[in-house]
Amino acid sequence: MTKINKNQAKIAWAITGSGHYIEECLEFLLTLDNVDLYLSQAGEEVLKMYGVDLKDVRARHSVFRDKAASAPPVGHFYKGYYHTFVMAPTTSNTIAKCVLGIADSLVTNLYSQAGKCRVPSIVYPCDIAPVMETTAPGGKVMVYPRKIDLEATAKIRTFEYTEVVESVGELIDSVKQRIKPLS
Repeated sequence: MTKINKNQAKIAWAITGSGHYIEECLEFLLTLDNVDLYLSQAGEEVLKMYGVDLKDVRARHSVFRDKAASAPPVGHFYKGYYHTFVMAPTTSNTIAKCVLGIADSLVTNLYSQAGKCRVPSIVYPCDIAPVMETTAPGGKVMVYPRKIDLEATAKIRTFEYTEVVESVGELIDSVKQRIKPLS
């Protein structure tokens, strides 16, 4: 396990292209200290669709964008820079890639490297039930995740160093449990 320096340890938080309770996730994220935010290209697009100004986020946290093929910031995991990796919210596409071991983007590479360094991940998938309410830019909508998406969510639950949460409340509780020993 990578040795964590409690004086500098941070959370690496990734946002993908899911709008699933993204405003609530971001609201919680902005209450935290010591977080680096990682945005997939789709995550950046979705934040704009929801009217989120990255200037507000940058005023509080470092923001890394998916602009380099090799995803250089993943090296922070090897230096003990992060104690936890959070993917919230997470698209079914990202979950599927993670389940298959595909690390071809900033976010999937972060998940892969966190696991290789035994850094716990907290994952909030957008597809967690056969029928569910989610958020869209215009408000709440009903969605009906496909069997394959639900199977990928079930599979990622079995991965070592990975905790899957099913609500913003569970996400908040899990992140608070991770930072509690560092206080």
